[in-house]
Amino acid sequence: MVTAASIIESSVGERGATTTEADLIYFSSVSGNTARFAEKLAAVRGVEGARIPLYASEPRLKATRPYVLLLPTYGGGDGRGAVPKQVIHFLNDPDNRALIRGVVAAGNTNFGEAYGLAGDIVAAKCKVPCLYRFELFGTQDDVEAVARGLERFWTQQ
Repeated sequence: MVTAASIIESSVGERGATTTEADLIYFSSVSGNTARFAEKLAAVRGVEGARIPLYASEPRLKATRPYVLLLPTYGGGDGRGAVPKQVIHFLNDPDNRALIRGVVAAGNTNFGEAYGLAGDIVAAKCKVPCLYRFELFGTQDDVEAVARGLERFWTQQ
């Protein structure tokens, strides 16, 4: 599993924050679906992402360069609580919010219209594109599509 301790180009800064230069930052719950996708993506790209801490007792994450956010969608389809609280806390830091450049969203098609809704919400609030959506922990085709898309995306930035 990719943890804050294994983030490339990371260090513990003042007040217990872990800083990262990763170009992909992700959140995954205890289910690990999004973490599995991030791990598969790291294997294809050769670059690890940085994980937003699951628990408040862990050092907070501080981005130091532009990044794409990978996140799951929570809830049962009504849209309430779609964005994980940990992601909200991360983006409430003005420096982290200023560096976001795009969003990749995981979801469940059983949620109907709310499929990948967290990505749409974050993209709209942060005024960045929602680059891709995938089901649950994604397929190998999803992983390869996101890897290619990120390569193109960062080349154009």
